[in-house]
Amino acid sequence: MSEESNKQLVAEAFDAWAAGTGGVFDLLAEDADWSIVGNSVASGTYPTRAAFLEMVIDPFNARMSSPLVPSVRALYADGDTVVALFDASATVRDGSRYDNTYAWFLTMREHRIVSAVAFFDSVEFNDFWARVQPT
Repeated sequence: MSEESNKQLVAEAFDAWAAGTGGVFDLLAEDADWSIVGNSVASGTYPTRAAFLEMVIDPFNARMSSPLVPSVRALYADGDTVVALFDASATVRDGSRYDNTYAWFLTMREHRIVSAVAFFDSVEFNDFWARVQPT
C-alpha cells in the first residue's frame, strides 16, 4: 500500500470512531502488537489484538459513561507508518471528564495495523484509572 492509502485508511477509521460507527482498533491485525510507552499503569507491550483489547481497551471503556471521541490534529505518513496526533475526550462514570492527547505510530501492512506505539499523558490516565472502577 502507498503512504497516501495508508493515511486515508487511518483517517477513515478515525472518522468512524468520532461518528461512533467503528474505529482504529478495527484495523488491528489479530497478531498486532501494541506498545504503550511511559510510566502509566497500562504501559507495556501487548502481543496480540485480543490481549490489548482485553487488558486495556475493555477496562478503559468500562470506566466511561460516554464513548471516547477523538479529534485528529494531524496525520502523517512515512513509508508503512502512519502517525496520528489527536485529542480524545469522554465523560467518566463518576461524572468527571477524561481529556488526553495521544500520539500513535501505526505500522501498516495489507490494510491492517500490525504494530503500534502509543504515547499519552500518563498522569491523566493513571488518575482516571485509579479513581474509577470498571463496571
